[in-house]
Amino acid sequence: MIRTLLLWGLLAGLCAGVAAAGVGAIAGEPALERAIRFEQTMEPTGGHEHPAVVGRTTQRTVGLLLACGVYGASVGGLFALAFAAAYGRLWRAGPARTALGLAAAGFVVVYLVPFLKYPANPPAVGHADTIATRTSLYFVMVGISLLGALAAARLGRLAPPAWRARRAAITAGAFAVIVGLATAALPAVHEVPDGFASATLWEFRAASAAMHVVLWAVLGGVFALATRRVLVRQGALAPSAH
Repeated sequence: MIRTLLLWGLLAGLCAGVAAAGVGAIAGEPALERAIRFEQTMEPTGGHEHPAVVGRTTQRTVGLLLACGVYGASVGGLFALAFAAAYGRLWRAGPARTALGLAAAGFVVVYLVPFLKYPANPPAVGHADTIATRTSLYFVMVGISLLGALAAARLGRLAPPAWRARRAAITAGAFAVIVGLATAALPAVHEVPDGFASATLWEFRAASAAMHVVLWAVLGGVFALATRRVLVRQGALAPSAH
């Protein structure tokens, strides 16, 4: 059954990646184009000394679709494995509700929390010699968020029986404390150059957030429909169960 769930996770992730690419093409590309033009004005040669290996037309069409598709499928595969581990263990709910809840949790833990500390930046924001440091800090925040979520979930399960009704609040509170401490401890990154339009920056970040909202929503929705049918066919779930 895990193999079937994994295949559906990959397919759901691919669908989610394609949907996210559509959002990125519509909402993100205009801000990205303005950021690239600003970056070119900052370079002495106007940014034409070293032409891009892949043209912008390819980048914003095939490149965007391919990147989002691969990313979505990868996330979908991991999501399916997480569902297999969580279903019937973390909370008592049917497969559809478990998938949707896991997708919501994944969006918050994997994307939203790291994004709030280290939001996405378009070209021209940040220095080339600090990209390794900024990338490392971002993935450190992702790791802390994931480990914090696991630790908070474990703490919620260890709560005494009298506190069962409060387990969700205990888990959420523990997670908030962990990521709050990490956010305060990790260094901030402020590298927006003078003259860069704040509207472009926020539009780019809003588009990035919208892409991930769509990605996790489609992933959770498609996988919820698929996994319920899989469990019903294999006799692990009654057709009337949710």
